[in-house]
Amino acid sequence: MSSLLLPRAAIASVWLYQGLWCKLLGRTPHHQEIIGMVPFLNASQTHWALVALGSLECVLAVWVVSGIRAREAALVQIFLLVSMYAAGLFWAYRAIPDPVGMLFQNFVFLSLAWVAAGELRPHAAAC
Repeated sequence: MSSLLLPRAAIASVWLYQGLWCKLLGRTPHHQEIIGMVPFLNASQTHWALVALGSLECVLAVWVVSGIRAREAALVQIFLLVSMYAAGLFWAYRAIPDPVGMLFQNFVFLSLAWVAAGELRPHAAAC
């Protein structure tokens, strides 16, 4: 059993929660509200953007837990979260209750994603 299974499962569970529960099942209307603030999306496009993003997050959950091409999965996660954070700040800053807190949470999350990819390994202490 891989020592990276637990961090991968933790990362995947966050993506699954965000994608399936919050977006696809619509349990967090705040997500639709934020996407709805993108000025070039109408109501229908907002819905489909939410479905596409939620689906992408679910696929990402499966990819992360699989461990296949883990470094590339980590890079995609970094790109996706940075893009979502930047877009949220640009178009929906007023709807994000704690942008600084979200930045710190995302930093910790992406650090764990990098660990789960096997890119950060603790060094053995010299004896």
